[in-house]
Amino acid sequence: MLDTSHNLPRGTICIEDIELGMTRHLTKTVSDRDIELFAEVSTDRNPVHLDDDYARETIFEGRIAHGMLTAGLISAVIGEQLPGHGTVYLGQTLKFMAPVRPGDQVRAEVEVTAIDHAKRRVTLETRCLIDGKPVLNGEAVVLAPSRKFD
Repeated sequence: MLDTSHNLPRGTICIEDIELGMTRHLTKTVSDRDIELFAEVSTDRNPVHLDDDYARETIFEGRIAHGMLTAGLISAVIGEQLPGHGTVYLGQTLKFMAPVRPGDQVRAEVEVTAIDHAKRRVTLETRCLIDGKPVLNGEAVVLAPSRKFD
């Protein structure tokens, strides 16, 4: 499926319409404000995220975004696009592969790898990329909405 838009339309894809290999994505540039707001909401004020001088002395040699902020972009794709509105998260694995820095443009992608129609469960390969290079990989299992339960 070729898509040239920045962020795909929001809405719902019901279990009856989900197919193996179906993908959706969003792209977001992570800003200093995003990091500051995430620190406020999560109460994770680790200085590697907020203090330039401190962060320069770490293995990252500069400030980085919270890993869970990056993972939150996966949640946005799942909750807004595939399956979308009405989806219930059942589980998510995450492997952080590289840091995300202020100003980085992150592409969050999900791909359907398994469907259990009887249980309305969908398994999704999840990943975040910067310039085509993975910074996060994982797998999500979700309960997809169904037209039968409208």
